[in-house]
Parts: sequence; C-alpha cells; structure tokens
Amino acid sequence: MRKRILITGSNGLVGQALIDVLIFNSQFEIIATSLNPNRHSGNNYSFEILDITNSSQVHYIFELYKPDVVIHSAAISQIDYCEESKDVAWAVNVDGTRNIAEASAKINAKIIYLSSDFVFDGVKGMYHEEDKPKPVSFYGNTKLESEKIIQNYTGKWAIVRTVLVYGMNYKINRSNILTWVVDSLKGGKSIQVVNDQFRTPTLDKDLAEGICKIVEKNANGIFHISGSEYLSVYEFALIVAEVFHLDSSAISPISSLSLSQVGKRPAKTGFDISKAIRELEYSPSGIKEGLEKLKKCE
Repeated sequence: MRKRILITGSNGLVGQALIDVLIFNSQFEIIATSLNPNRHSGNNYSFEILDITNSSQVHYIFELYKPDVVIHSAAISQIDYCEESKDVAWAVNVDGTRNIAEASAKINAKIIYLSSDFVFDGVKGMYHEEDKPKPVSFYGNTKLESEKIIQNYTGKWAIVRTVLVYGMNYKINRSNILTWVVDSLKGGKSIQVVNDQFRTPTLDKDLAEGICKIVEKNANGIFHISGSEYLSVYEFALIVAEVFHLDSSAISPISSLSLSQVGKRPAKTGFDISKAIRELEYSPSGIKEGLEKLKKCE
C-alpha cells in the first residue's frame, strides 16, 4: 500500500522540488496544496487549493485525503515583511502550523515541519541540532514558536531546519539568491551582496531528497539539512557568476549594517549536518556541482 503524502506550500521553491522528487517514488501518493493555483507542470499527483489559516478548510482537506505524512513547508519567509506585518506573519506561520497540527492529530498523520537557520542568533555559526535557538527577527520567532507546536504534537514528527535554499525554478513568484544574481548580471545590473553573513547554501533538490529520506526511513526528531560548504553570501554570489560565466566584477561586497534592513539577519549560521549524513544517509552536492546541475537545466 502506498504512503499518502500531503505537501503544504507546494508552489514555493521547496514545495516544487518536493513534488519533483516524490512523484518518481512509486511508494508514495502525493497531494500538493497551496494558497494559489498550481504552478507545477507535472502530473501523477493531486492538487488542492488550501489556506492554512482557515482551520475548517484544513480539517476538510485532511479528512478528505487522510494523508499518512504531512510535509508542512507553507510559510511567509520574507524577513522584512514579517517584521512589518507581524499579525499576518503570525497568522500564517504560527496559527497556520497549529491548524496543521490539530488536523493531523485527528487522522494520526506524521508531520515533517520545514524550519530555518533563522531560529538561531548567528553568533556561533555551524549549528548542530542540540544548540539552543535564539531568534533575532520576528520571522525567526515565528519559526521557533511553530517548532514548539510540532514538538508538543502527540503523534510522530520531524523538524527539518535548512539554510539559504537556492534553485532555478521560474514558475514561483519569488526569486532566490541564485535567480537574483543570475538575472541581475544577465541584465547588466551591478549588485551589492553582503560579505558578513555566512551560510551553508542548500540546493533545493538536495533538501527535497533529505526530506524524502526522512519519510522513507520513518525518522523522527530534529534534523539539520543543508549544504556542507560554509562561506559568505558574497562568496556564493561570486561562485554563481563563475559557473554561469557572468561578470563577477558587477558584484560588490557590502556590510549588513549598510543595508539598513528592517528585519535583522543572523550573521553566522550554517549547519553541522553530520546527524543527517549518519542517520539519513544524506549526501548534499558541492556548491559548484549543484550550480552546474542547475545550469544544464536552464
């Protein structure tokens, strides 16, 4: 009997990557859900419009499909927007997660919750799963509060924290660090990129594969799933320019303080992924390797 998996936020970068990875596994039956009409061009799965802030709608969809596993990736992740629109951010990120947990409990579904490196303060860097979260932004606070909801869930659960996810999917509304750099440089624009924020950038398909491993192995608990290479966002942008044969001289380093952003970003995150490697057999791509894969699909 196939395992039925429901994905929230299926129109996002991670949601699209999850569909791409999961639909080719014959063990799974996929139900993709999002607030807006489906943007994925594939088939062999079901799609439903779902507003996770609407409790009755969440309960209806969950009762209709009765998924075995819920991969909850829907969220508002724009840092500055969350800082400026706290009520909306809380309603989607926290109350929405509570609705997912309550509906999952009624059908005894396992929850896999997608969280973020922004639950950490960015002082230490290269965080492992046991490090104590301490967000510096409202967005980070909403992700931590949602983690607490999941950790108090009576059924089986897993929390997947990740870092600076990149991919080349142009069907989604928002750009990511990769598409922003590539599109800007191809358009002849000069860009400024922070050189004092350090991350372990994550290929979208690698993250989806890591989550798939959690499903396959029925793993539980907190997992840090990201790339393995630790570098500044500026250094990452330079590598993008190199791989895509674009003009790196159009990229200038800038400090975070110079940007005067509304929401504070942690300076040093990045993950120790040894637990995921050991328990999930997770094997991320190197940055150049990941970018080369994406370049071939342009």
